[in-house]
Amino acid sequence: MRFSVYQESHIGGRKVNQDRMGYSFTRNTILLLLADGMGGHILGEMAAALAMQTIGNLFQQQAHPMIGRPERFLEDSFLAAHNEIHRYRVMNDLPETPRTTIVACLIQNGHAYWAHCGDSRLYWIRNGQILLRTKDHSRLETLIAQGKVDPSERHIHPDRNKLFNCLGAPNAPIVELSRRASLQAGDVILLCSDGLWGVLPDYMLAQRLHDHTIVRAVPELIQSAVDIAGKQSDNVTALAMMWEGDDKLENSTVISTNTLPIGSVTTTIQAPFDVDSETLDSDVFNDAEIEKAIAEIRTAINKSSRVTNKN
Repeated sequence: MRFSVYQESHIGGRKVNQDRMGYSFTRNTILLLLADGMGGHILGEMAAALAMQTIGNLFQQQAHPMIGRPERFLEDSFLAAHNEIHRYRVMNDLPETPRTTIVACLIQNGHAYWAHCGDSRLYWIRNGQILLRTKDHSRLETLIAQGKVDPSERHIHPDRNKLFNCLGAPNAPIVELSRRASLQAGDVILLCSDGLWGVLPDYMLAQRLHDHTIVRAVPELIQSAVDIAGKQSDNVTALAMMWEGDDKLENSTVISTNTLPIGSVTTTIQAPFDVDSETLDSDVFNDAEIEKAIAEIRTAINKSSRVTNKN
């Protein structure tokens, strides 16, 4: 497999960054993940972190070298993450269960499969055009589907932040699965939190990712969203992957998995951690750690690019 990948997050105007993102890959499959802890409930950042870790761990356990049933994996791993969040509440005797939205994409054999709960989105983009994006599990999207609200009101309607589906709620989540998507070289898969898509229109996301490499476009889009939203900015997070298949595209930063040892897994998803009482009142990953992770990712991408270009 050949692909480019880049991720970045900004705390915006909030005191805590409740967004989490990451990816894992083997020689034959890639997992992209993004979670947005829900601020209307306690410890949203913990719910997001637990979801990432649970799904990421299951991927590492089962991707040998590929996931046998992608749709089943996505559904089962989401439910496992939901149960893990509830287990965390019981273990720590919390007054309520932390909650998070989640979106994931699994890519193997040139095909993409994705799933989501809530309003963290996935965009499938080709030549600057959006082929498909996930539909938010929100009160507003339901009203739009029923013809009771005009789509132009998406960014201003008072019900735009009311969700009916997430991980950690009292009821089991509804995991919405995609159809199988056949990728072409140059296709971009974008995962992002509502801090990005809620500020910037879809056409701007698609156009910027078409005009620039993802390494340049993602940070520019995040900074634009933060600047426009100002002090009221939500956490803004994006993870983008450009698929290159077996064909080499010019002027792009490429990761090739052909040199990976069989059975190995590369990941940016945080390893599981033990929670103590102090963690309950603090952000699990502070800004310095996030910036350090971004720097490490950039270094890894540049190294992979140099090795690939020599082959």
